[in-house]
Order: sequence, then structure tokens, then C-alpha cells
Amino acid sequence: MNVNGNGKKEVVVGALRPYGTSIFTEMSVLANKHGAVNLSQGFPDFDGPEEVRAKAAEAIMRGPNQYALSYGIPELRKAVSRKMNRFYGVDLDPDQEITVTSGATEGLCATLMGILEPGDEVILLEPYYESYSPIIALAHGRIRYVSLEAPDFSLPKEELARAFGPKTKAILINNPQNPCGKVFTREELDFIADLCEKHNAFAIGDEVYEHLVYDGREHITLLDIPKLRDRCFVISSTAKTFSMTGWKIGYVMASPELTRAVRMTHQFIVFCGQSGLQEAMAFAINSPDSYYEGLLADYVRRRTMLLDTLRDLGFEVYVPEGTYYILVNITSLGFDDDVAFCQKLTEEAGVAAIPSSCFWDNRRSGRDLVRFCFCKKDETLNEASVRLKRWMK
Repeated sequence: MNVNGNGKKEVVVGALRPYGTSIFTEMSVLANKHGAVNLSQGFPDFDGPEEVRAKAAEAIMRGPNQYALSYGIPELRKAVSRKMNRFYGVDLDPDQEITVTSGATEGLCATLMGILEPGDEVILLEPYYESYSPIIALAHGRIRYVSLEAPDFSLPKEELARAFGPKTKAILINNPQNPCGKVFTREELDFIADLCEKHNAFAIGDEVYEHLVYDGREHITLLDIPKLRDRCFVISSTAKTFSMTGWKIGYVMASPELTRAVRMTHQFIVFCGQSGLQEAMAFAINSPDSYYEGLLADYVRRRTMLLDTLRDLGFEVYVPEGTYYILVNITSLGFDDDVAFCQKLTEEAGVAAIPSSCFWDNRRSGRDLVRFCFCKKDETLNEASVRLKRWMK
């Protein structure tokens, strides 16, 4: 604590002081206050498969409910290993190359804090997920920002090449990317791999939306890029795939040497996760192809529902290649301030969205964009449509 000029104690939060309260928390609080349909924070308003929840309940009642192995129970690590071979043809040693974490966010934290020294630089591709920069600040790293090029959010290769330098420790790639829904091509990932090899840098892949890729596109994991196999960390999660965001079951995959860096840090952040939930997620990951196919089909339908609504209202819409988010341009409706627009939309229309300027460092970029999520029940999306159309009239 510090003492201010009035003699009162104030809490000092060190490296995270500049970041304040998460915009996702702020918009969810505002949505609750006004009884709004919450299309802001990216959590489903439905629970995942009943058989997975039943498996967790059975495991908890059976026990034991003590500390699990720090880097995850064997059943879950083996399930992740099988999944990576099943979907991507990538072979991973479950004992030496997979670490179970408390969600993808903690996985990112353990990774970045495990490899960064003060002054190391990390390249972030804008727009980027909000938690990346605070985690890098905690690890005393520095950030170099490179903006993807709208409207298709392509990789600006020349600018990216200039961003790499002697202090570059890593580049962080969210694929598919929140909030813009970009899915990186193999050619783009190969280009990044060449830069990482040239500058002896790591690539960190946040791949939590790996099973939500649309229109015949292919998700390519960094672990399938030959030049990155021994210099990448891939973080994923069960939250998006099985609609259990509250369980916080994620994992980091990397070569044995890199995995040791993750585990060293992970043990001092949370030590371990919940064994019963891990056991249930091992069961879930082993689901048949029909589950994964049904998941994608459901999200294709939801994406179409929200796209149609937003287009009918006159928004300029960016069709997402992956994830469960849609960006819209609000200037076509006469607005140029995304924060003011989202506040107005929540209070007057009863629908909450996310102002997208929070995904850019300078907060001036993205002021013309707003993010809606479609990981909601059909009736929720229909109610949002009714409210938006009523408000627009």
C-alpha cells in the first residue's frame, strides 16, 4: 500500500495498474444492470454435453478430491495426445510434451513467464485478445504491435519482418483469431516460421477456437509447421469445444525442453487443477466424430442467424472465418465511437456488445468496429434480433 496526499491508503497493483477492469467484465455488468441480451462476453448461455457433466459428478463423488499431479492427470494428457494425432497427424508424448493448465489464460501466463526475461520483446498481431498485454507486462516483457490489414485481416509481411529484431523472444498468434475471426493459412504460418528461425524466436499459438473453422477452411496448428516443431508452444482449451468455460481446463503443448519451462512456472501459479473435471474432459475429448461435426454445424447455423440480423440492420459485416464472433462497422449507421455506441446499445436496445478499440494498443484503431458473439441459444439470438430491429426503427 501507498499513502496518498490525503493520508489515505491506496492499493498499488504494480505492473497491471494501467489496464484497469477488463472490458468484458464492464460490459457484462452493464448488461446485467439493464437486463440486456449479452452478446458481449464470449461464454455460451447453455451448458455442454450432459454425459460429460455426469462424468464429472461421478468422479467428484468417487474421489479422490486432493491435489492432482501438477501437470495434469495421465488420462487427460493421453486424450490430448490422441486428439492431436487424430485431427492433425501430430505425435506428442503425453508425459513430456503436454501440460494441463487452469484454462488457456493460465497456460499463456505459464508460457510467457517461463520464457521471458526483463526487456524481451513479444510481437502481438492486432487486433489481439485483451489478456495478452497484461500477461506480458507481468513477465516484464515489452510489446511490438503489428496490425493485420483489414478488411480481410491479412498478414502484413514486410511490416512483420521489420518488427523482428535482436530482442524478439516470441510472436503470439491467435488462430483462429479473436475478435476478427481470421484463420491463418499455411503459407502465412510458414512465413512466420522463417522469421522465427532467422531471429531464434519462439512462436506461441493460442488455438482455443481450433474446432470452429468455417466454409471448408482448415485449422493448421503451429505444431504441424516443421520449422516450428521445436520452437513453438501451442495453447488450447476445452472451454470452447465443450461449452464449459467455467471449468477452466486448458493445456500447453511443446517439445520436452520447452515443456519444462512451462511446468516450472505453472507449479508456482496454480500448482494443479481439479482432477474430477480433468477426468470428465478426458472423456469429452474422446467423443466420436459426430460430436465435433455437430458442434461445427450448430455454430454455422448460429453464425448465419446473427449475420442475417446484422446485415438486415444495415451494418457492414466482416464474415468470420473462425471463432464465434462477428465484427461490424458502425460508421455506416452514423457512429464513430465504439465505446459510446456499445453503452447506448446496451442501455437503449437491451443488447450488449464489445467495443473493439480495446483490441488495439492505441485505442484509436477499432473505434469504428463492434464485436458481437453468437455462442448463444437460438432463442437468445432471436430475442437480440427483435430488440435490435425495434431499436433501429
